[in-house]
Amino acid sequence: MNENMILSLDQPATYQIMVPGELGENWSEWANGMTIQVDRGNESPPVTTLTGNFDQAALQGLLRRLYSMGLPIISVTCIQWDSE
Repeated sequence: MNENMILSLDQPATYQIMVPGELGENWSEWANGMTIQVDRGNESPPVTTLTGNFDQAALQGLLRRLYSMGLPIISVTCIQWDSE
């Protein structure tokens, strides 16, 4: 990523959130239109990756909602943000 880019609390960024298990496409509507990709490994359990663009407040809300549903978080990665 470009080192001149600044991540802030109020600017949207694109995040990938990985959770164990297989979430169906109907979760995309629940997750504000996020894309959903399920990796069904040959010898490992499936992992779902949610990808979407939102600010830090929305990210915190989504993480709290996943937690309240009993879904452990494998990882959260910021993959792109806008420069100021």
